[in-house]
Amino acid sequence: MEDLPSSATEPDGSAVVRLLSYNIRSMRDDVTALARVIRACRPDVVCVQEAPRFFRWRKAAARLARTSDLVYVAGGATASGPMILSSLRAHVEHTEDVLLPRTPGLHQRGFATAVLRFGRARLGVLSCHLSIDDQERYEQGRLLLERLSALNVPHAVAAGDLNDRPDGDTFGLLAGALQDGWATKPWGREHTTRLGDPLQRIDAVFATDGIQVLGCGVPMGLAGVSEQDLRAATDHLPVLAALRVPPA
Repeated sequence: MEDLPSSATEPDGSAVVRLLSYNIRSMRDDVTALARVIRACRPDVVCVQEAPRFFRWRKAAARLARTSDLVYVAGGATASGPMILSSLRAHVEHTEDVLLPRTPGLHQRGFATAVLRFGRARLGVLSCHLSIDDQERYEQGRLLLERLSALNVPHAVAAGDLNDRPDGDTFGLLAGALQDGWATKPWGREHTTRLGDPLQRIDAVFATDGIQVLGCGVPMGLAGVSEQDLRAATDHLPVLAALRVPPA
């Protein structure tokens, strides 16, 4: 399988950034396999969903970052699950964890957000895990767009587990306002549900206009990413995107 473009800073000041979105099911599965998958994708940024949220969650997050050759940036329990990790290539300018309005009887949800700089290129990042309830999910999609705008940067990405398919209202809301990575430049495998489960694309990477999507999809068959590790790591498949971010 042909790889996506490598991380790079280009002569005009733009930056090629590799971003991975991954629901890790609270690290309840094979963490060694999980770290191998992440390392093989060589991400600059990882938008995590279902990061550990309870006892010693910070220790678990630090372990995942360390074994994946990354550093902790934001989120985790303080965002009710979404988390952001990055390589040392990223300079962290700002972070904020956001808890969303909660519907009684449903899980608390939140966003992990950060503004990262790669040389002269600045990128807003939002990691999300939206509700299983249609109405609450749609409202969270609206709040996501507001929060992305509030990062006050010219270029931003939102990535995560939407609990919605491309024909759903919330997915459509986001795809109408942002570039859907897979639809813009498909690469790899489309469907993100666990191997053997019904084929669905419920995890996605979205980018604002001005960012060039160089490729986006599930890295099935990428060198170092084995089917055995994908099955062992968690119950979702990761989404990897390569993005060219213009200079600020």
